[in-house]
Formats: sequence, structure tokens, C-alpha cells
Amino acid sequence: MEPLKIEYVLPGEIEKRSFEIIGQELLQRNIHIPKEEEAIVKRAIHTSADFDYADTLCFSKGAVPILKELIKNGADIVTDTNMALAGINKKALAAFGGEAHCFMAEEEVAFLAKQKNTTRASVCMEQAAAMEKPVIFAIGNAPTALIKLYEMSKETSWKPAFIIGVPVGFVNVESSKELIRSTDIPHIINRGRKGGSNIAAAIVNAILYQL
Repeated sequence: MEPLKIEYVLPGEIEKRSFEIIGQELLQRNIHIPKEEEAIVKRAIHTSADFDYADTLCFSKGAVPILKELIKNGADIVTDTNMALAGINKKALAAFGGEAHCFMAEEEVAFLAKQKNTTRASVCMEQAAAMEKPVIFAIGNAPTALIKLYEMSKETSWKPAFIIGVPVGFVNVESSKELIRSTDIPHIINRGRKGGSNIAAAIVNAILYQL
């Protein structure tokens, strides 16, 4: 077996070259992505090296323009993990007046979750719903966060401005995503078990880098 060819690429050119390879492989697989969704799908693939995202990422009607407008108008972002929070380009977000938040590590959240016999992710969604600004939810880990958002949107007059729903795992992951897909809440959801905090952050950044 011959060794694989090594490409000598300058550090600043690695991402550009990676996206060129992704584009070439999508063409080889005869996969054609709608123009407005292309940057998001490619960045998810770039983050994961998984071409399944070209098939499984689902966009509600007008999702990308809606998400762009929310960010341009200063919407905040709430994540369900500090990993997703760390991955979001907060400087780019701040340029539009938005902030990113994760409440999972707060002592009050842990206390309320224990008191209510629920998950910290559910409590975090309740806290986010009390924020006065429009909120974009970037959920990459906790299906209970998606379930809570669905329940609150059905039981109260409140609705999330946007949901990025890409939790990864096996328990309630697929069903929680389908709950959000059944609503009229603007969303980007990844069908199936795959996802993760890195994918949630990648989707946010794909929009920020276009703006």
C-alpha cells in the first residue's frame, strides 16, 4: 500500500483548502445543496468530517434569512453546554449587539433542577425564556432542552425566536428533534442521532461569517 500524498499547505490556507475538498467531494457524490444553506452544511461537514450532514440537516421555511436577521438585530444566543458557548465567535456576535450565554454551571440552576426533579437543561430553558431580548437557542447536547422548549411554546404564549437543535446521543434525541420539526418555530434541526455542541457552534458561526 502506497503512503497517502501529503499536501504542504500554509496554516492560514488550511481552512480554505478544506472547504475546497468538501466542495469537490459533494460534487463527486452528486449532492447539490440549496445556495442559502450551503455555508451551514459545509461548515458542519468541516467540523465533523461527516458528509451525512448534507442529507440530515433540516431547515424550516426561510430559516437562514430569519436567523441572519435575528443576529443582525442583536438577538442573544443561549447554549446548553459551555463547549458550544466556547465555540461560538462571540466577538463577531458582539459586533451586532448580541451576547452568548450558558447557564448550565450556575448554582441556582443546579438547585432548582434538584428541587423540581428535572434536568439543569430544562431549568436553563426556563431562565432563557425570561430574557427580554429575542433568543436563539443552540442546543447540541440535551434533548430535554428541546422538549422543554416545545412544552413552553405549547403551554404559554412565549415562543423561541429560533432553535438550532442538534443534540447527539441515544435517549430521546431523535424524538425531541421531531417535536421541534412539528412546530412553526423557525429552526435548523439535524435528523437522527448525530450532532453535538461543536455542530451547534459551527451552525452559528457559519451565519456569523456570512454577515
